[in-house]
Amino acid sequence: MGMPSGIELLVIALVILLLFGGKKIPELAKGLGSGIKNFKKAVKDDELADAKDEAEKIEGTEENAKVSKTEDSQKA
Repeated sequence: MGMPSGIELLVIALVILLLFGGKKIPELAKGLGSGIKNFKKAVKDDELADAKDEAEKIEGTEENAKVSKTEDSQKA
């Protein structure tokens, strides 16, 4: 079971045209495009947030190491 052939794609396109009509198809395509765009933006924003959280975690670990070194030197 592979990709549909040219005739099968034509039949599928005709069925979609009959179901939704010629005026509705561009609206559906526009909605699909904006949905994909929003999804990609959300994924990118999520990756940026994860990177920021990781950077803050590393920065906090470095600050904790400096504080403990300072405390150790003050005890000695």
